[in-house]
Amino acid sequence: MQYFDGMEEKDFHFYACSAVLFSGVWSFLTLVFFVNAPYGRYSSETWGPLIPAQWAWIWMESPTLWVSAICCYLARDEPAMASTPNRVLLALFCVHYVNRALIYPFRMRSGAPMPASICFFAWAFCATNGYLQARALTKFVVYPEAWLDDPRFLLGVGLYALGLYWNLEADDILRNLRKPGDTERYKIPRGGLFEFVSGANFAAEILEWLGFGLACCSVSGVTFALFTFLNTAPRGVAHHKWYLEKFEDYPKNRKGVIPFVW
Repeated sequence: MQYFDGMEEKDFHFYACSAVLFSGVWSFLTLVFFVNAPYGRYSSETWGPLIPAQWAWIWMESPTLWVSAICCYLARDEPAMASTPNRVLLALFCVHYVNRALIYPFRMRSGAPMPASICFFAWAFCATNGYLQARALTKFVVYPEAWLDDPRFLLGVGLYALGLYWNLEADDILRNLRKPGDTERYKIPRGGLFEFVSGANFAAEILEWLGFGLACCSVSGVTFALFTFLNTAPRGVAHHKWYLEKFEDYPKNRKGVIPFVW
């Protein structure tokens, strides 16, 4: 792979990756030592007016898609746009957000409102990360066709696919926890990756973007993989502690987000 011209923007791109990684470390420390992420079961008006969950998800996840579309348009004549591996990686990146922004919200049966400040921070991250990933894949990094046969690409795509599958499966399990007529708000999720970790959706997303980062082997791809772990792993651990406190019969063999470890 090789980097092309546009040194000034490329420098900005690198520094933006560094800033995202720094924010991930800050988020990890905050969520581990100070506060649970204030949305879902931890939602509170302390963090601003509450937005209906469905519209919050659409608004905060969609910037990834339109920023990626803008990057594709701006780089329509760039060599990267003619590279098959580049197109495949960009498609993998966007597939996740097509689900999160355009499918998942409309399949929600219920959901706690989200504080406006949390929704804004998520929107800002998706817009920034959309630029980082899409701009790298449409302009700054050009993969040779042989990259499709590279073990790093093949393993990375495999991990991504497995993570995406488990992510969708976890969504379905959580969506179907409450049957019509149930009055109990929370139940113990069972099946799939939930048999090993309480934060199955978080663990799946970590695996998904770990695979993407490996398939890219780029600064931006690795940055995203690290940020995902730093920002979501503490949430899975917080869910695990919450389940243990709420349910006396909660499976003791489960961990928070990494099976058998944490």
